[in-house]
Amino acid sequence: MLTINLIREKRELIIERLKVKNFDAEKVLDKILSLDSTRREIQTRSDSLQAEMNRLSKDIGLLLKTGRKKEADEAKEKTYTLKEEIRSLSEELTPLDIELRELIVSLPNLPHESVNKGFGAEDNFIVKEGGKIVDIDGEALPHWELIKKYDIIDFDLGIKLTGAGFPVYKGKGAKMERALINFFLDEGVKAGYNEVIPPIVVNEDSGFGTGQLPDKEGQMYNITLDNFYLIPTAEVPVTNIYRDIILNADDLPIKNIAYTPCFRREAGSWGAHVRGLNRLHQFDKVEIVRIAHPDHSYESLDEMVSHVENLVSALDLPYRILRLCGGDMSFTSSLTYDFEVWSGAQKKWLEVSSVSNFESFQANRLKCRFREKAGKQTQLVHTLNGSALALPRILAALLENNQTKEGIKIPVSLIPYTGFEIID
Repeated sequence: MLTINLIREKRELIIERLKVKNFDAEKVLDKILSLDSTRREIQTRSDSLQAEMNRLSKDIGLLLKTGRKKEADEAKEKTYTLKEEIRSLSEELTPLDIELRELIVSLPNLPHESVNKGFGAEDNFIVKEGGKIVDIDGEALPHWELIKKYDIIDFDLGIKLTGAGFPVYKGKGAKMERALINFFLDEGVKAGYNEVIPPIVVNEDSGFGTGQLPDKEGQMYNITLDNFYLIPTAEVPVTNIYRDIILNADDLPIKNIAYTPCFRREAGSWGAHVRGLNRLHQFDKVEIVRIAHPDHSYESLDEMVSHVENLVSALDLPYRILRLCGGDMSFTSSLTYDFEVWSGAQKKWLEVSSVSNFESFQANRLKCRFREKAGKQTQLVHTLNGSALALPRILAALLENNQTKEGIKIPVSLIPYTGFEIID
């Protein structure tokens, strides 16, 4: 969330920048500033009364020592009155604090100055394209037909066991899924990321810390008895490792990588564009997360984008990198790059990764800070994350783009992980 100091000092800037995300912030900001002013007045009054009560408490001891009991009793009576006034003021502060917090967390993060105003995917800017789109010999089958032909993924069995959007991977399909996970993890470790295996269930504090709650509550699976949530991405538990932590500047950047299954209730409408592996309720993903110094977070973002580009290149997939416009960005992001790969049979681009810098937005919720030197004031870190990579659409593109009359060829980089060269 945005800091109250930023809101106090940069009202006009916030209004202008949030227009890029098509968010009208003026009324919300004015309400926040009005509540903040009232709150500060009450707090100042309370602090003054507390200081007076502390002074009187010291005086009472001195008065009793010098035998001035009557004056000490009068001072005690006054402290009782002051305590009641302070309690009353505290009761006034509580609803103000709650309302103020709710309003502040309703504000999206400010987009980076490079982000253009726009309303959707059609307004995103293509930064780079790579790889070569190759025509498929013969009739190109979409992946949902290929998986039936080679019996490697079973959607009907998933429906039987759970419901739509929960596929069962079988045989070489299961091995290829595991191969991709291990390949992505190994490449991340080579790039200096520390592998962690986090829980796939988190509490409300973790969901709030990274901005999934309350913004995306309807998209998450809630375990009602314990009020836990199945994670929509490893970003949530891995970033929350650093909640309520003060780091040393020398520790930055911190680079973590994690594989987890991910769960999303809101999987989109039905139709060809969400058919098969294109959109699921449960899917596998490898996530990279960085905790960075504010002065170097955009260098970190560039490195993360380069890392994801190396992955899609190693799989010989045609790809493009897009810088998202304001209207297509997430609530929490300052700057996001999306990766899309070409689907040879569907003849369209499929999103497989988002790489984002959240600047201090998540860190303020997380209360994750760092200190340059001992005794120096703490500062908020910057947090970043990216999919490296989400597997379903990667697998869909690999199946479609590499289909031949003999079978589906495995990219050279994956053969050491699959143990086979072709799905036939």
